[in-house]
Formats: sequence, C-alpha cells, structure tokens
Amino acid sequence: MMVESYRVAFIGCGGRARGHAGGVQADERCETVALVDVRRDAAEAFNADYGFTGALYTDYHEMLALEKPEIVISCLWTPLHLPVFQACAEAGVRAVLSEKPMAPTWGACREMARIAENTGCQLTFCHQRRFAPGNRAIRQWVAEGLLGDIERLDLYSPMNLLDCGTHTIDQALNYNQDIPVKWVLGAVDGREPINWFNVSAESMAIGTLVFANGVRAVLQVGGPNMDLWGGVRVIGSEGFITADWGGVISRAVLYRDPAWQPETFASEDDEQMKAAIRNAVDCLISGAEPVLSYQKALRASEVIFALYESVRQHARIDLPLEGVTDNPFITMLERGDFSRV
Repeated sequence: MMVESYRVAFIGCGGRARGHAGGVQADERCETVALVDVRRDAAEAFNADYGFTGALYTDYHEMLALEKPEIVISCLWTPLHLPVFQACAEAGVRAVLSEKPMAPTWGACREMARIAENTGCQLTFCHQRRFAPGNRAIRQWVAEGLLGDIERLDLYSPMNLLDCGTHTIDQALNYNQDIPVKWVLGAVDGREPINWFNVSAESMAIGTLVFANGVRAVLQVGGPNMDLWGGVRVIGSEGFITADWGGVISRAVLYRDPAWQPETFASEDDEQMKAAIRNAVDCLISGAEPVLSYQKALRASEVIFALYESVRQHARIDLPLEGVTDNPFITMLERGDFSRV
C-alpha cells in the first residue's frame, strides 16, 4: 500500500534539531526537503550528518515561499517561536513541531494558540517525556488508583521556571490526568537573573499549585536542597512514587504491599522523539489532538506566568489567568524590583 509522504523542513539546525532528526528519519512518511539556519554551515553539516538532501536556506520566509513544506520542525530560541509559527501558518504549513517553551510572554502564548485555532495548523511543543515508558506507566497507575487517592505532588526542576520548569509542570499535569490548576502562589529569587535562550529568568522559584480536583503540588525550581534534579513525587493515600523527568523511578512504596517493586523503566530520548514525531504525523492524518498539543503546553505556560504574576501582586492568583499579557518577571526585573531587596 502506498504510504502518504509529507514535505518536512527544519527551521534551526542546532543541537535540539538533531534531537528531532532521528524521529524524522525513522518515519517513512517524512521527506526532508529543506533546512534553514542563519549559519549556512550549520545547515550544511546537519544535511550531511543525517543524509538529508534538503535545499539549504538562511531565510525561513524564502524557504516557505519556495519549498512549501507541509510539516515544519521549529528549533529556535524562545522569542522566535511566535513569529516563525505565524509565518508557517500563513504559508499554509499543516503542522509545526516546536521546541518548548511556548513563548516569552503570556500574550504571545495566547496568540500562538489563537493562530493555531483559527488556521487549523497543528501545533505541538516538545514535552517529549510524556512518551517515556515510566511516565506513561505512572499516569496509568494514578488513573487506576494504584496509589489510592492522590494527596500531593512534589515538583522539582533545575533553573529556570519558564524553560526548564515547563517540563516538570507538564509532567505533573500528565500524572494528574491533565486536570487544570485552579490557583497558584509563588515566589522567585531575582537577585542574580540569568539569560536563557535570550529570555531573562530567575535563579530560583518556589510555589504552591492546587488542581481543580483538590490535589496540591509544592514546586521548587533551582536553588539548594532539592530532593531531585528534576522530576515529580506522587504521594497517595496508599503509597508514593518518585520519578525523574524521564520517568525513571528512584523509589516506590505501596503501604499494603511493602514487597512490591515497579518495573524498571529506561529513559531514552531518541525513542521519545521518534514517538513524538510519529504521533504528530498520525494526528495530522486522523485529526485527533496530539499528545504534545499546544492546548496542553498552554496549560503549563499559564501556571508559569501565573506564578510570576503572584510575585508581582504579592497574592494568590486564580486561574484562568486574565489581565496579563507580559512576562511579569521581566517587567519586575526591568523596573528594578529585585535590586531593592
């Protein structure tokens, strides 16, 4: 049977693009026709290293006009996510697989969602660890009640909240069946800000999140004395499980069966990326919501910007997040709020 193929273009040919390349190679429905990078030598090396025969460009507008790809892999610094997605949607691209996080401001996140909704261009973000076998198993165990009633989640991430914390918050949403958060209360250490992919960020953040089903989460991003470099502890009435970002379980206990030990799960990023590409193409064909859909990324982003807004207002923030379009952390940083502490 003839397999339908899709014209694929990469915009950005750096390290993260290489993470996507194996997934594109492994899916026979994907034909790489173009590669874009402001450094032509990076696109040339990418083409050669993966055996692609795509046309090379330094301007993505020119590539979109001439090559007319159906799928774009966008692996760019955070401030470029919105303009590149907008250009792709306007050019008729059918699916954009973007690196995370969504965008530097809440307004830009909302605009990306609006464009996706209005144009029908399928938009996904690379929270690829949802495909890790351990993370999938823990989500299922929680849904089946293996741990009893979920009482609390402990969330850990390396700095910073926007870029790294998005993985941990998405992991928590995944475990809690994608039930939305109803309010947050947060604090940040902005005395020594960092620049991460051209976005200013804090060196440490903490917060409390309460989900609509009553589950409470305690979050630490960066700073000292973390139990995990990154990951989630799920605490239920009948036991608990601690897993890193990739779903590798470091400790698990069932109170009713102390001898129980979960399966040992490996965490291979290459396999997760292959699954992410395959699912995105499958959903492009079926019309189903992708596992890494923009709707899910928007929920994680909303929590992040609500935590920043909590710092600005010195108050609990109820969701949905309204009346905010900026990045409250950057606004506070630029007006010197953290230099006065």
